[in-house]
Amino acid sequence: MAMLHLMVGLPGSGKTTLARKLEAEYSALRLTVDEWHIRLFGSDVHDDSDEADFATHNARHAAIEALLWEAATRVLVLGVDVILDFGFWTRRERDEFRGKARELGAGFRIHFADISEDLLLERIRARNAELPAGTFHIPEIKLKEWMLLFEPPMPDELAP
Repeated sequence: MAMLHLMVGLPGSGKTTLARKLEAEYSALRLTVDEWHIRLFGSDVHDDSDEADFATHNARHAAIEALLWEAATRVLVLGVDVILDFGFWTRRERDEFRGKARELGAGFRIHFADISEDLLLERIRARNAELPAGTFHIPEIKLKEWMLLFEPPMPDELAP
């Protein structure tokens, strides 16, 4: 049975690094929304980005996620594991994809990249200084806002 793997965590938490390892381990298709977004639209978020810039960015991101999910459904039906590297910040999102996996007859697993706030901020500062390929500049003030929105997975979500 194919398995849907969700990468859960905030930017800079190590989701994509772990997703790359899992991709090799499970011979899975890894779909990292940030990589697709940057290839299509470039890095469209900066320290001086305003709410309109973030609205445009978020609309693009949502459209890419929808397209990647369409591809993922076909791959899961074909019996191949899929890793969705989207972040999945809320339980509602995670529960929705658990249900979608069940409807497709696929298994489901959450991989939580859990790190301290201090380490997360340290990593984002370092990443912003280098901006490796496939990553966005993350304004620190936005990351702090997102930390307040993020719902860490509960133990029942992480159970196989």
